[in-house]
Amino acid sequence: MAAHVRRDGHGVTLEALADEFWEWRRATAPDTHDDLARVQRPPGWLPDWSPDAVTARLTALRSFADRFHRTDITHAPVNGRLVGSALARVHWELNLVRGWQRNPCFYLDQSLGPIFVALLEPVVPVQRVAELLAHVPHVLAQGEENLAGHAAAPFARSALVLLADAGDTVKSAMAALSLNAEAAVAALDSFRSWLTTGLPGFTAPTAPGAEAFRFFAHRVALLPHPVDELLAIGRREHTRAVAEEQVLRAAGRPAPRLLPTVAAQIARQHEDEQAVREFCRERGILDLPDDLRRYRNAATPAHLEPLTWLGVEHHTSTPSSPDEDAVRYLPAPRPDLPYFARAEAADPRVGIAHEGAHAWQLALSWRHPDPVRRHYYDSAPNEGIAFHHEEILLRAGLFADAPHSELFLVNAMRLRALRVEVDIGLALGSMTIEQAADRLASAVPVDRGTAWEEAVYFAGNPGQGMSYQIGKTQIQNLLAACAAQGSFSLASFHGRLWREGNVPLALQRWELLGDRDEVDEAARLGGGAGP
Repeated sequence: MAAHVRRDGHGVTLEALADEFWEWRRATAPDTHDDLARVQRPPGWLPDWSPDAVTARLTALRSFADRFHRTDITHAPVNGRLVGSALARVHWELNLVRGWQRNPCFYLDQSLGPIFVALLEPVVPVQRVAELLAHVPHVLAQGEENLAGHAAAPFARSALVLLADAGDTVKSAMAALSLNAEAAVAALDSFRSWLTTGLPGFTAPTAPGAEAFRFFAHRVALLPHPVDELLAIGRREHTRAVAEEQVLRAAGRPAPRLLPTVAAQIARQHEDEQAVREFCRERGILDLPDDLRRYRNAATPAHLEPLTWLGVEHHTSTPSSPDEDAVRYLPAPRPDLPYFARAEAADPRVGIAHEGAHAWQLALSWRHPDPVRRHYYDSAPNEGIAFHHEEILLRAGLFADAPHSELFLVNAMRLRALRVEVDIGLALGSMTIEQAADRLASAVPVDRGTAWEEAVYFAGNPGQGMSYQIGKTQIQNLLAACAAQGSFSLASFHGRLWREGNVPLALQRWELLGDRDEVDEAARLGGGAGP
């Protein structure tokens, strides 16, 4: 339902403030490797992380925060906390994590990330790609200016690993579109040389520290658990997943057989997507609207394949196209594929259970009648939904005909639970990127490439790694509390959960059950409710 807001003495309304904030966010939010946090950019937008642009962001944040504190939210307390969470996230990004000042990988995301997102579109906007490509040298030069004297050596080493092949991959991708990438490649080479020369003097730590992480957990994600309880949840779930995996292994599970070609995988996925939707409806799990568009697989095109290291190859709907099909681009099936891609090459339903849930949830959220609830705030509800959906389908028997997929999904539970420990260890500084990658590679295990990629990403984006397990745990707690109220429909619960999938779970609990204990506990732990 639409937010009910009052004007204060200065004429500010929560609705107007939120609209203005999200319009500003479209132009100023950083690009990331993840697909959930992407925003639809204004026409003609170009990334700008010059010192003046950063100063303008900080000034705007202070203005938004001041106006928020002068806005009456008593008639829309959930939406008020949502806007407060969004403002807290910007403070977290700019002032606490400070990727723009400390992390050279940040500037690969800001310079090449927008090109990657444009390449995901079913019809590539070649002229737009050319504009973004020409702007790469400017963004990397801004990076050198901002990073000077502040860059963290571990992030610089990670960026140098990526930069070793970055120029060649950009050149190859742009050649497929008949675009000249020489200036961008030269800028990448120059950035690599600058980092190599400066590396001995880069000494800043990567971790934001305990106080900053608590700010994220309780003021951005609105989590009601102190850090030690978050760790306990992850360890408990990891133990449970290990035990369950051993039971499945003892029963014997045949090795998965990969589909023979990418065309065969795509054809199977198209059939499976409809079958999974019907399975959910027949089992009373989730009844998706008939007019909700599809989650589709497609072969990775030549112009995208060299740059898949830049992000999740997932084209989702946008605010202006909520009815557009979502597309996940695939490599050809082969035994040496990374962890998740190999599982999908054997059984596309594995990807539908998680990435398909993201696509459906985002499409439903873009349709939300309340504009304040259409946007990404934090990963915990979104990733929690997808992870919860995986386990629901596993328990309901969707994968009974594919024992290798059952085993994979339980092993993936180990990974998601272990991410809590890794994420928090990186954020607090008790674990290095190398130690995190070693832990993931040995304890799940996952392939070394996936482990290193995850460790680098979680180090640069603290709080995202734990969102899968913590979000799922919150959803299960909410489901149990709702079921205890009496008359309960699992499909109705999930339908609402998907629609409200951008709203932190503590706020959903307050709205559904009138129970604000989690909201109040998050505020207490975080030292306040506002930004």
